[in-house]
Amino acid sequence: MPLGTAQGGSAVPARILQLPVIPRRHGRWYVRGKRGSVHVRSAIHSKRHIREARTLAEATDLEPGTSDPLQGTPVTSTPEPSRSTGTPHEGVPAQAAVPRQSQGTPRPGPADAAPQIHPAPPHRDPLDRDPLDRDPLDHPDPEAAADAAATENLLRCWVREKALTRPPAGSRLRIALPASGITLLVPVRHWSPAGWHRFGPARIDGSPADAPDVDAVTVAALLTREARSGTTDLVGRVSDSVRRTASFLADRRARPAAPAPVDHHLFLTGEQSLLLGHPLHPTPKSREGLSEAEARRYSPELHGSFPLHWTAVHPSVLATDSAWTERGRTITAAQLLTRLAPGLPLPEGTAPLPLHPWQARDLFQRPAVAALIDAGLLHDLGPYGAPWYPTSSLRTVLQPGAPAMLKLSLGLPITNSRRENLRKELHRGVEVHRLLRAGLAEQWQAVHPGFDIVRDPAWIAVDTPDGTGTAVPGLDVLLRHQPFRPGDDALCIAALTSPRPWPGRDTLHSRLAELVSRLAARTGRRASAVAAEWFLRYLDHVVLPVLALDAAAGIALEAHQQNTLVLLDRDGWPTGGRYRDNQGYYFRESHRAALDARLPGIGTTSDTFVSDAVTDERFAYYLGINNVLGLIGAFGSQGLADERVLLAAFRRFLGKAAALGPLPAQLLDSPTLRCKANLLTRLGGLDELVGPVDTQSVYVTIANPLHD
Repeated sequence: MPLGTAQGGSAVPARILQLPVIPRRHGRWYVRGKRGSVHVRSAIHSKRHIREARTLAEATDLEPGTSDPLQGTPVTSTPEPSRSTGTPHEGVPAQAAVPRQSQGTPRPGPADAAPQIHPAPPHRDPLDRDPLDRDPLDHPDPEAAADAAATENLLRCWVREKALTRPPAGSRLRIALPASGITLLVPVRHWSPAGWHRFGPARIDGSPADAPDVDAVTVAALLTREARSGTTDLVGRVSDSVRRTASFLADRRARPAAPAPVDHHLFLTGEQSLLLGHPLHPTPKSREGLSEAEARRYSPELHGSFPLHWTAVHPSVLATDSAWTERGRTITAAQLLTRLAPGLPLPEGTAPLPLHPWQARDLFQRPAVAALIDAGLLHDLGPYGAPWYPTSSLRTVLQPGAPAMLKLSLGLPITNSRRENLRKELHRGVEVHRLLRAGLAEQWQAVHPGFDIVRDPAWIAVDTPDGTGTAVPGLDVLLRHQPFRPGDDALCIAALTSPRPWPGRDTLHSRLAELVSRLAARTGRRASAVAAEWFLRYLDHVVLPVLALDAAAGIALEAHQQNTLVLLDRDGWPTGGRYRDNQGYYFRESHRAALDARLPGIGTTSDTFVSDAVTDERFAYYLGINNVLGLIGAFGSQGLADERVLLAAFRRFLGKAAALGPLPAQLLDSPTLRCKANLLTRLGGLDELVGPVDTQSVYVTIANPLHD
């Protein structure tokens, strides 16, 4: 892209490029404008860097004498004063704060500081749209909207995984498919440097003017043929994903507000708001094997809920571990589960084990489980207790007021895997909790008090009766801390950025767009300036602690957008974060001795140590590409900010964080990055939970949008 061209193809105003660049002492450069100055990292030498800095200065819309949000957010985790004013978010107590896993008083967030108002020129509400430019996702027919979303996902995947380039301004994207002898012509609504492109309906080149647009199932069939894939299940999964997405959209349009008791629990509300799924996955909502009635009960998108199906396990085949403590005393998994199902009629001497109802129906038909029941080692107690609510992963369930969430095994094919817990993953969750509790958490949070890992300190499962310690698959249950109170505004980044229906609106918007719109209206600042400040606070409070953990301990988190939670104050500014996932840890091989000194025997049963080379590749993808670049793409594709401005801000952040492990330099200096290819992984028929970590998924090389 020419440097003086904005993302939509329009030229950057000449006044931005004409702002003077003023050299200062110590090798620093400043861009001086009538609204303030922006510090640029000392590595600036090229005209491109200078122009980016000028664009950054203009985009923040600074007033004389005010602090620069791009300069004023330090690379620390100290909460900053909120610029916003107005009433708190609905349902959020004024002093709400998510407690850390360890005991202690939560620190006050930005909502506790005196508000400041900085006048700015009138701004356009990012939720206002041109009525003549109808977004395909807003089609009144939910099936058409769902098909448009699925088609865009497939095209985004193909563009990224096949390294297709941006078409000339005003031209449609041409996707040649020689295996089928056709070319797809695709209107480009938004070309995203970060990869979150927006496309219009695709057509076949040369087709009659009255020919219908190409639907998602047809696109899936064409891409399957083009990839010469040995599997044909992509077409069926795309069809299933479209059908389910249509039902989610229809239901949410009819019932945009969450029902009780979900509406009083902000974390659960966010978990059940992810209607469209991963924007770079070909089948984000495919759930083959669920009937329509089951989908209504088990889908978070439909506000489903259900009682758990309980079993009782004889102690001779019981497998369990717990590092869950209360007042210094260890609480076993069986004790915790007994509390969660008061009055459950357990046979004497047995331990309770809950199952997802769908999993129970499937398990009882498996020979190994049927043999345990016949031998009296496993008792089927049936459905029992108050309803539990599925979170965004479908298999992790929450009951408001319960101290634990339950991560259940679920043998459905969801995205790239059948989601049955593996024994090594259960060991990994408890191991990480013990490692953090042994002193690492205290050291880490002394510098980054607003971030923590949602702990997985206990599990329960069943072994075969032969005494070999062999797991019976499908009966493994993880117990996860539930740290979120009803008023804690904590949500995963995937839910934050996903468009969905809203009460009183006929178009889809994300929670991110809603936040930026409200903050801009309250403060009188431009939406682009609010978006830039929000993004920088996110880097400070969420991304920086993840980098610091890798630098200090050699632990890289699989911090993609669904595993990463942002904590918001009452006005919507980021104040902290959480990471949740017992699977996604990479212990660097180079840190084995140091980690073993912290927790002797670490990694023996959890299989968590990974070579530094593989760790670097995966960390760059999950945190750099999926999380941060994905967030930048959301800002850009939803018209909230210029992606180039946020990319420049991310570069500067990485420059300041250069001492925090190898990732900052890798993201800044490498011209290419290795990126997970969800479409090719799906076409290859791979299950991400099976096999060595370095061969579970297909990775491709993409151009690095951060590279100079």
